Amino acid sequence: MTPGLALFYGGMVRAKSVLNMMMMSFGALALISVLWVLYGYSIAFGDDIGGGLLGDPSEFFGLKGLMEDVTGDEGGLPVMAFVGFQAVFAIITVALISGAIADRAKFGSWMVFAGIWATVVYFPVAHWVFAFDGDDVVGGWIANGLEVIDFAGGTAVHINAGAAGLALALVLGKRRGFGREAMRPHNLPLVMIGAGLLWFGWFGFNAGSALAADNTASVVWVNTLVATGAATLGWLLVEKLRDGHSTSLGAASGVVAGLVAITPACSALSPIGSIIVGAIAGALCALAVGLKYKLGYDDSLDVVGVHLVGGLWGTIAIGFLADPDAPAGAESLFFGGSADLLWRQIVGALAVLAFSFVVTWIIGTAIQRTIGFRISEDEEITGIDTVVHAESGYDFASLGSSGSTAPLAGQARAEARNTERTMA
Repeated sequence: MTPGLALFYGGMVRAKSVLNMMMMSFGALALISVLWVLYGYSIAFGDDIGGGLLGDPSEFFGLKGLMEDVTGDEGGLPVMAFVGFQAVFAIITVALISGAIADRAKFGSWMVFAGIWATVVYFPVAHWVFAFDGDDVVGGWIANGLEVIDFAGGTAVHINAGAAGLALALVLGKRRGFGREAMRPHNLPLVMIGAGLLWFGWFGFNAGSALAADNTASVVWVNTLVATGAATLGWLLVEKLRDGHSTSLGAASGVVAGLVAITPACSALSPIGSIIVGAIAGALCALAVGLKYKLGYDDSLDVVGVHLVGGLWGTIAIGFLADPDAPAGAESLFFGGSADLLWRQIVGALAVLAFSFVVTWIIGTAIQRTIGFRISEDEEITGIDTVVHAESGYDFASLGSSGSTAPLAGQARAEARNTERTMA
């Protein structure tokens, strides 16, 4: 799914930023894999050491002792299978944030941020949400004390990443020309391919969270399919009514909005409830992506509009639409008449949102004021691929030359400035 996200995000940016955008996903894939093995899994799933807030980072440091276990408490799976499955949740959560700061973040600073954020935000929040009490272990406060239903990560993944994306967008500021210049996706086929890979992979993301090939996984699979389809239709309908056109970018974005919204709710809803949640998510997120222009924050690739808004809706919707006949067996306001689950879902969602936003803002501000997080204006004009990576995603000059065609950053900057003067 993370390489699929790289394609999705890569196609959405301008041509001069495609490599950097994809590198931020691949950087997260590389770095978080290592940190998860060293101490991330232990923080997330180790025995609690502080009121449901944090697992013991030393308990499974380097995954010590886990190779000897055949099965664990997680559905009878081999422990290392569960370790690997949860690792990709950590990876893609970090990668999702990068879409909010496209075109303007130094790659080295992004990697520093990714490591710190995973350590102090994602790993603890994963403990809150995914670590359930067992025979010999104490888990997180949201899963066990608050008893929030979040089957596959509406809070830990999507609200978490969306709130972090908003905080970073505010710290780094707007892209040059935001709100005045067209910043259209440069390669919509890449966007569609990425969305397709995400949809396909999301069946593993959601149904795999059942930790078994059983009835729960089957219901989750169907709910994931139908909610995503309904969200795509909802997004396209909003586009048609508002703009007169239904676009491929809208279809791809609707897919992701539906997947985000159904992630926490897929075990708690009926298929009809999933259609309702998906359709509302598609329409709601289609409208929410325009908030950045009204409120003045530059969320480049709509991490806030899709992941934060979609994650909030999907998590809170459980309190309205959870069906007692679904695998989660929970009663909701519309199915059982109880508001007990609704307030729990709201508290859990807002707690993760607030924690992620505040801590991310602190981390981002510290990096910006020390090593610097944002590239300069001249570098932004030239293009982050050329300046940061000394590469170009599309080197058309090589078609007519047998020599090296790697652009020189200084020359490219001068040409960009000359072009601006001419246009002025």
